[in-house]
Parts: sequence; C-alpha cells; structure tokens
Amino acid sequence: MTVTVRDKLWWKQAVVYQIYPASFCDSDGDGIGDLPGIISKLDYIASLGVDVIWICPMYESPQVDMGYDISNYEEVYRPYGTVQDMETLIKETHARGMRIMLDLVINHTSDQHAWFKESRSRKHSPKRDWYIWRPAKYSPSGERLPPNNWRSNFGGGSAWEWDEQTQEYYLHLFATEQPDLNWENPETRKAIYASSMEFWLARGVDGFRVDTVNMYSKPPALPDAPVVDPKTPYQPAGMIYCNGPRMHEFLAEMNLILERYGAITVGELPCTPDTQRVLRYVSAKAKQLNMVFQFDVVDVGMGKTHKFATTPKSHALPDLKAAIDLTQALIRGTDGWSTVFLENHDQARSVSRFADDRPAHRARGAKLLALMEACLSGTQYVYQGQEIGLVNVPRDSYPVENYLDIDSSLYYTMVKECHGADNKAELDRAFDAIQHLARDHARVPIPWNGKAKYGGFSEAAEQAGKEVREPWMKPHPLAGEINVAAQLDDPDSVLAFWRRMLRFRREHADLLVYGDFKDLRPADGDLFVFVKEPAHGGDRALVVLNFTAQEKAWEMPGPAELGVSETPELAPIMSTHPGKTRVGQLAAFEGQVYLVR
Repeated sequence: MTVTVRDKLWWKQAVVYQIYPASFCDSDGDGIGDLPGIISKLDYIASLGVDVIWICPMYESPQVDMGYDISNYEEVYRPYGTVQDMETLIKETHARGMRIMLDLVINHTSDQHAWFKESRSRKHSPKRDWYIWRPAKYSPSGERLPPNNWRSNFGGGSAWEWDEQTQEYYLHLFATEQPDLNWENPETRKAIYASSMEFWLARGVDGFRVDTVNMYSKPPALPDAPVVDPKTPYQPAGMIYCNGPRMHEFLAEMNLILERYGAITVGELPCTPDTQRVLRYVSAKAKQLNMVFQFDVVDVGMGKTHKFATTPKSHALPDLKAAIDLTQALIRGTDGWSTVFLENHDQARSVSRFADDRPAHRARGAKLLALMEACLSGTQYVYQGQEIGLVNVPRDSYPVENYLDIDSSLYYTMVKECHGADNKAELDRAFDAIQHLARDHARVPIPWNGKAKYGGFSEAAEQAGKEVREPWMKPHPLAGEINVAAQLDDPDSVLAFWRRMLRFRREHADLLVYGDFKDLRPADGDLFVFVKEPAHGGDRALVVLNFTAQEKAWEMPGPAELGVSETPELAPIMSTHPGKTRVGQLAAFEGQVYLVR
C-alpha cells in the first residue's frame, strides 16, 4: 500500500458539529429555534469534544427552502435573532476554544432579494445580467417551451420559470423562488464576495460550508440533457451544469479573499463521481477548497431518476462499503483531503438508513456507526441529534402531512398528479420512500428533555414562565425515549459513546484521521472489515464491524492483507461492547478495533 506524508493542519483532525437553527433550541417560546438558544447550548456542544460549529443559513429569508433562499446576506432571519446575536454567538464560541463556520449559499438567491427584484423589473435593468435569463423556444405548433429540458432539483418540473412581465425565462436549479445567479458577470461575483463572505469574515467567522459549490459555471450553450426518464419532458441535468468550464477559475478567485482571513472551506460537491475530478477541487496545490462533501455514501439506496424513486433498505452492505472506499480513495497517495459524515440537514437519520432503528437495536446501531466514522480518514462532521442516536420519525405516528420540506411535499404532490389522488398503492410507495429518505427527519426539533413539553425544545422559556408555542415542526414521537437529558449521566448511552469516540479518534489521529484505508472484505454482506495504515510506519489498526442483528464469527486476516511480514499480535483498543470483546466473535451490531503489531 502506498501512503503519503500529510500536513497535519488543525482543521484536518477537527470535529465539526452542524446546527440547523430552526430545530436546535428555542429560547423564547415561539416554537422556532434561535441564535440565543444555540448560545445557551455551547457548553454542551463543547463537552462533546467538538472543535468547530457550523451554522446552517440564519440569513434573512422567506424560508421557501428553510433559509437556502436568501433575500439579504447581511441580515439575520428575525425569528432567529439579529446581527448582534450572531456577533455574540461568534464571540462566545471563540471563548470556549471553538471556531464557527457559516453556510455560504451563492449559486442562487431568493426571488425576494433586492438584486433579483431589480433584475426582473425590466429587460434593460443594470442587474438583468446578474441572473440567467433566456427567451422561450417554440414547438412546431407554436407552444411556448423552456430554453432546454433541464429538470429542477425539487419536484421534477422544469428548471426554468416564465416571467410574464419581461417575457423571458429565468433559470432556477432548485425552487422557483431560488433564481440562479450569473457567475459569468464579474460585477455579480464582486457583489457576492462582498455581501456574503467579507461581511461575515470581518465579524470573526472562521470559514464556510459552500453550498452546491460546483454549480456556478454553466456551459454557455445550456444544452439539453439526455433523456433518461421518457415519462417526463424534463430530465436530470446535473452532469451538465455541475463542474462547468470556469468552476476552478471562480473558486481560485474566491480563495484569494478567504486566504486573507485564514478561513477554511468545505464544499458540497454533487454529481462528481470521478475521484480525479474531485481532487482538482481539494488539491493543496490548487488552493481552491480545503475539503469537500462527496455524496457517494449518502446517496446509497437512493433512486436513480429521483431519490424517492426507490424502496427502503434497497442497498446491500457492499454498496455502502464501495461508496466509503471511493471517498477514502481521495486522499490515498494525493495532496487532497476528504470528509467523514453520514448525516446532515439534507439526509435522513443514519441509524434508520444504514443500521437498525428497531428499539432493541437502535442504540447498538448508533454506536456501531459512531465507531465506524471515528475510524475513517478525513475531517469528521457530526449533525445535531446524531450524538444521541436519533432515528427517523416512525411511519405510523408521523403522517405525511407533518412532512414540511419542499422536496418531500413536491414529490408527494407529483405522485398524486401522475397516478391519481386515490391510487393508494402508489401513494403508500411514495410515503415509504419519504419516511426512509426525507430531509424532514434531520429537521425535527431536537429533544432536549423527554419529560418537558414538546421534548424540551423550548424548555428555558417554559421555566421562565413564558407562553410556549408548539414547535414549527411536530416534535419527534420518540422524544420520551431518545433525548439528551436521559443520556447525559448514563455511561452506557449513545451520547457517552460518541464522546468516547471523539476522544479515541483524537488519541489515535495518526491512524484514524490520517491513515490510509483498505477494505479487506468488500464482498461480505454482513461484516465490514478494514485496516488503517499510518503514513510514517508503525502499528496498524484493524476495524471489524457487524452490520447484522445476529452474532457473527470473523477470521483473522493474513499477514499480507494486514501489510505485515509475520503473523501479527492483536491488541484490542476499542469496542462498542466494552468488557465483552472476543477475538473472532462479534455480537449483534458490535464493532471492535485492534492495534496490529
């Protein structure tokens, strides 16, 4: 195996904790999470062993896409707080020895942003070219058609919206209310950098998670996408509009600003399965992004034409392992860097997807996944609630009406329109997929205390005698069973295990953060067995994970597989079942780690 000596920069072995403001903690009882609520939980976050917090969009927004439709980068969504609250959050985060990242959403704005309002006001507006406008096409019969057949990422309709006033279409790769900015215009780029980046960097922000980072440069001709779904006129076009011709030029330009502040970046990189192409974004020499989120792992089990066009648990363990191998390969023998994550604001809960969320197994499954993540190379990201083993909301106690995300609601509406509102089989199939994969699961309010009203989401306000409203999204039906308070002082809890894992990862950073990964049993449908090899020689780590609800035996890998010349000595250093480790045997959802000497 070829290993590379890697620069040990602070952000490489950092742990980043992601916060979704609306769903984290409500300080004033209005049912919506807010910045003071986040501030009140900073000691809890720091106690996990976290180095960085990442705040999802808290900017002024109509909230069509939960804040990813920004109407003013320099203001805060009022239910969350104020710019002064953000400045306090930055200060208090730094006071606890942590750093803070914000979401940078600059592929598009809200249609309520002043820039777009001016752009759509008339064809000769000075800001007309700040967005992507095109004239209509017409069929032989004279029917007006969009400029091309690109499908929107939300709902399955066209990525183009007709503007009656100026008689042209504008491009929106996401919701109709999220028009795409025109990055070809240097004046637009300059305004983006000043308003969305420098405004916050000057206030002490330490970096950005860059949303849809490879979508800014569209091919000039905007060609039609290949027809892969003949049932609809609009086709998935991600492989066309992602990784466009000027992407690396734009990112290098952005990086000149980021470098002045010493800011770090992690980019969201969809539709980029080629490792060499990914490397162009994160190569240290390229000076574009520090790291990226690849989607190989979290896309496992999703449908091909639409993520919900699938059935729950449709993947096998080798599919997950192959996806992990792809992301780990990014740093194998290169100067690039990767990330480790199973959850974020756009993903359903990992225990429900990749382990087992039945009551008898969900805590074991959560610990298994925590151990697996702790042993993978790259910068680790933990999403709020993941540290207590939150699972998807149950199907039978959380009806489809409770799902509020635009992605879920538009898909369910599309199925109704295509198959009829009385087609129970198709609607049940759609709901099964939504219950398994919807983004809503990550956005259900965090249950802080199972004995308090609404799972303790607004507990501080309630204790202060304030009137407490029902949360903006229905609370988790399992809040009484899975909550922070119940786990804080339980040494056998998922929360306690996550704290152990983050310490364990830090103690063995040479192996676990920086080491090279090798899957030893890629075809095994029950066990995940891999080895980590350090860059500078010395002990290796053998990781053995049982992804089944049954006890399993495993065979010791041979010296050649482990990269050693003689029969090795195994020293157990971590297990999800402490005190019960047996070499060659794994309990249900047990994980073990050994030093190979």
